[in-house]
Amino acid sequence: MQPQPAFLLHKRPYRETSALVELLTLEHGRVRAVAQGVQRPGSRSRGRLQPFAALHVTWVGEGELKRLRLMESRGSAALLVGEGLLCGLYANELLTRTLPVELPVGEVFAFYGSLLEALPRPEGRAGSLRRLEMALLDALDAAPRFTEPDGRELDPHCHYRFDLTTRAFVPGEPGIDGRTLRLLAGGDWTKPGLAGPAKAITRAALAPLLGTRPLRSRELMRQLAQRRRAGPH
Repeated sequence: MQPQPAFLLHKRPYRETSALVELLTLEHGRVRAVAQGVQRPGSRSRGRLQPFAALHVTWVGEGELKRLRLMESRGSAALLVGEGLLCGLYANELLTRTLPVELPVGEVFAFYGSLLEALPRPEGRAGSLRRLEMALLDALDAAPRFTEPDGRELDPHCHYRFDLTTRAFVPGEPGIDGRTLRLLAGGDWTKPGLAGPAKAITRAALAPLLGTRPLRSRELMRQLAQRRRAGPH
């Protein structure tokens, strides 16, 4: 096979010197594979196989679990710390938990690459995360429909709640005003005042895909926010 552009989503030790890895690839979506010998001291592949680093990979195998054959770097890893790092871990955990194996998701791959470029800058994080989440929801046929359940346009003067059954919006309080929803429907995720509603909508739409098990990255984010509110001691 031709080398595939890829990013590492998750890695854990396997046997003595290998690792089980989850990759996001350009043409094959999420791929599960064994990286043989990558945990061995002195392994050149060990330094390449890092989160947030662009890779080229090839693999062999017909089943769900592949065996990596080639791992080459496509550039240095994004240098993330603090909130930027936690946002990156959230994206990796989200894709690992929701993407079926080997479902082609080229748009998700593109938005993930854009996210890594945005994460070092605080002002770019929220919008890039929402775009990735929406691309993921689109790929899984679970994206919100910015209409009423019967297809009618949203009234800018009405408030709406997201309905999971229809993935549309029903009139109700408390809710999000129709004007805000119409801006979000046009892909305008970065205007002032839209970050909160956008996050609420994508979180509600993603909830059935994630199930009841909490995301570890969200818990870490909550702990970081608590420390910031507490301030220095």
